Amino acid sequence: MVAVVALLGVYFVTKQFGQHLRLPTASRTCTVQADGQVVLSAEQMANAATIAAIGVQRRMPERAVVVALATAYQESHLRNIAHGDRDSLGLFQQRPSQGWGTPEQIQDPRYAAKKFYAALKKVRGWEEMRVTEAAQRVQRSAYPEAYQKWADESEVLTRALLGDATGAVACTVGPQPTMRGPAAAAALVESLTQDWGLSGLTPPTDLTGFAVPAPDSRNGWRYAHWLVSHADDHGVKRVRFGDLEWTAEHGTWDRVKGSRAASTEVLTEVFAAT
Repeated sequence: MVAVVALLGVYFVTKQFGQHLRLPTASRTCTVQADGQVVLSAEQMANAATIAAIGVQRRMPERAVVVALATAYQESHLRNIAHGDRDSLGLFQQRPSQGWGTPEQIQDPRYAAKKFYAALKKVRGWEEMRVTEAAQRVQRSAYPEAYQKWADESEVLTRALLGDATGAVACTVGPQPTMRGPAAAAALVESLTQDWGLSGLTPPTDLTGFAVPAPDSRNGWRYAHWLVSHADDHGVKRVRFGDLEWTAEHGTWDRVKGSRAASTEVLTEVFAAT
């Protein structure tokens, strides 16, 4: 389980550009490079990051995250949609009439992901099944083989979002972020708390910048990739871990020359209020 962390102090950094590591594709898109490439919209990327974080929170193995992402890929293409077959809704197209929850609950990505993982955990031997077989045991779809076509993409996303790759999620953000200033920082703290199941997180005094402590490199990249994944909907301007930094301005991970940042914290800044 990810160690309990607290948000610390204010951080501002003057960036010096170094080796170019990732190329953006188009406005408000995300490119994931982790032994394969996946390109998603900002909305899809944010949902994928939340699904992965909830898997960690529930102590599910990496394979479960692959199955969950493949399922959401097939059911909604990683979009939290308000329609579907009969009364199906949300990322996993769960049905209120089949006991998955109320329409409002099902359209909460965190709730929907938790319900999926809980159902998957009850499937005996799911760990040894093909992705599509494990997903089908939960979903009971009319197209039981459909989930398998998303297995490769889901494995790429899982490697990146669970911290098994470095500088692997690069998102471009439009010039007008959804949030800014205190509202953005408060929402970011709340989302970090809910997605990762952390306690003791409080917004810093200066709400435009803070650091997220990370117990090790893998968790640091989990947080860093999650922050970039949610950059568009939470007004994230800058993320730095170690000697790599992502900025909304360029949408890429670049090396920062000079002193190396502590590998025990992810440095984060949101857009200032206008």
